Amino acid sequence: MQNDQHPFHTAHFIKEIGRGQKGARSISRDDARALYAAMLDRRVPDLELGALLLAMRIKGESADELAGFLEAAHQSLERLPLPRAHAAPVVVPSYNGSRKLPNLTPLLAGLVAREGVPVLVHGVMRDPGRVTTAEIFEALGWTLATSHDAATAALAQGQPCFMPIEALAPQMANLLSLRAALGVRNSTHTLVKILQPFDGPALRLVSYTHPEYLELLAQYFTAAAPAAEGDAFLMRGTEGETVANPHRAQQIDWFHDGVRTLLAERDPPTDELAALPEGRDAEATARWISEVLHGRQPVPEPISAQVEHIVRVARGLPAA
Repeated sequence: MQNDQHPFHTAHFIKEIGRGQKGARSISRDDARALYAAMLDRRVPDLELGALLLAMRIKGESADELAGFLEAAHQSLERLPLPRAHAAPVVVPSYNGSRKLPNLTPLLAGLVAREGVPVLVHGVMRDPGRVTTAEIFEALGWTLATSHDAATAALAQGQPCFMPIEALAPQMANLLSLRAALGVRNSTHTLVKILQPFDGPALRLVSYTHPEYLELLAQYFTAAAPAAEGDAFLMRGTEGETVANPHRAQQIDWFHDGVRTLLAERDPPTDELAALPEGRDAEATARWISEVLHGRQPVPEPISAQVEHIVRVARGLPAA
């Protein structure tokens, strides 16, 4: 519901971005920051908000628009303090879950945390028809932090921590929830995947599903992302998740100080498949992940290689 105090009218923005895929024009970074701040504060009238979200969905975001949106999003957050560790924290967004393969995002988090690198996973608790990371964390008995204090405490103890987006960024969670009313995703679904919730440098693991987002996000991280926020790995998601496909590793691009480096190449096709849990439900996946972490099942090679890259880069970033 709209906040009626100081409404932020947006007809001049809709006029620019709502001209269709070929006629639409992007708005400036400063305008994008002001617009998204008003959206987060619920100061945009409901009819205009729906028009904006759908128009941006059709047009697609520019790198400058993403940068402005994300600046507003970060200003709306209560930032988490950097954990005291010998490595920068790793931020793992998890907003897709899995339908076909087991969701191994919690395995990635557990393996990285075991190396002494703080790991914060954030995302949705439930997604009908999918197995979410939160559900597997619950089955493993790992921390689901519903407050900043709880997340800070878990990270201080070296545990992989999952934080629901409603606790991490409640205003963004509200915009995510509009998918149910509109039937389609909006810009916030992209923004949560590049969110940097710490008050110092971190390593963000970022995935994309559609090819056009590879270059959009690459442009953002090379030309628009503040270097002080830390580094990012960008890869095609495994069913949208930022964990390597256990059967065939994806390409990983590393962004550091605005420079893009090919960190890992995509594996060639193979008929050999990694050993995986027999079921993909949360309980079966959790049991299998526990077996792997205790050395009774092998770590899929692509995930093992991903962990090595993450740990090396996180240890090279400034830490608390």
